[in-house]
Amino acid sequence: MKYDYLIAGSGLFGSVFAHEAKKQGKKCLVVERRSHIGGNIYCEQKDGINIHKYGAHIFHTSNKKVWNYINQFVEFNNYINSPVANYKGEIYNLPFNMNTFSKMWGIRTPQEAEKIIKEQRKVINYEPQNLEEQAISLVGTDIYTKLIKGYTEKQWGRKCTELPAFIIKRLPVRYTYDNNYFNDRYQGIPIGGYNQIIKKLLDGIDIELNCDFNICFDKDQKIAEKVIYTGAIDEYFNYELGHLEYRGLKFETTKLECENYQGVAVMNYTDSETPYTRVIEHKHFEFGKQPVTYITKEYPQEWKPGEEAYYPVNDAKNQKLYEQYKKLAGKETHIIFGGRLGEYKYYDMDKVIESALSLVEKELK
Repeated sequence: MKYDYLIAGSGLFGSVFAHEAKKQGKKCLVVERRSHIGGNIYCEQKDGINIHKYGAHIFHTSNKKVWNYINQFVEFNNYINSPVANYKGEIYNLPFNMNTFSKMWGIRTPQEAEKIIKEQRKVINYEPQNLEEQAISLVGTDIYTKLIKGYTEKQWGRKCTELPAFIIKRLPVRYTYDNNYFNDRYQGIPIGGYNQIIKKLLDGIDIELNCDFNICFDKDQKIAEKVIYTGAIDEYFNYELGHLEYRGLKFETTKLECENYQGVAVMNYTDSETPYTRVIEHKHFEFGKQPVTYITKEYPQEWKPGEEAYYPVNDAKNQKLYEQYKKLAGKETHIIFGGRLGEYKYYDMDKVIESALSLVEKELK
């Protein structure tokens, strides 16, 4: 055989595995259906600004092993994710913290905020039956109405009263003046963008672009001893058990002849009338001082087979179908499924790396 591993997909999962396999003397071929490597972390550079082509990617983790691993390839800046919410022109800090409550209710102490939230939560004095009731039971009516309802309905394409309660297991409420969105120990953006990480991971490895594994390769064609497949698991099996559901996204990027458009990298639009969920101003990820700026409006979309799948709809119905596909996958002797689509999991970047390194230990020991 020509290769030890054929890796379908050049995102973080496939690239980390390929890199580690090569280090152990394995010959790998990476096939990528897009015209570039990097999966959804790919950046386009324009006017010295790294544009996150497939939406904002902020690296954060509490796993020191993963942090040390990724820092081999790039140096990270000290960016702290502090998005703001725009509700009909009213600006609120996220996550929900004392800055949010002070703006919303004109208060200043944690005791005042707790009292208001506790009082508003009382309207749900029974087991929540849907996402709306669940959210109100956690944070009260004001925060739900202004900062959760519209955004969530746009994100999922369904009314909050039609979404299951378990989608929101908890809503972090901080009674401190702290706008750091994440609780993780390590956080930042690669200085110079994400592309260099993937380039270094795949250095010296054979790559074929514009090559969809499901189209370019016959499943029985033994070009490699094993296949690492990071595409959608149901697509691999030609949807024989039915379609898993995903959410789609549309990105609309515009160049603006101004230095600073919104003053923050991420602004969420939480009303239901604005058709997009958020606006990304990319230069702020790397503290850019360029005379121009680029913004991206992000529109959630219903996903249809054949379109780009961005994240799985992890409800009970889809999870049950995924478990059936997982059983089918278990019967395959020469193929391993991994990554967000291959494992049907809403992974952050650090979890993708964690999963890939776990496979490395198991497969290449």
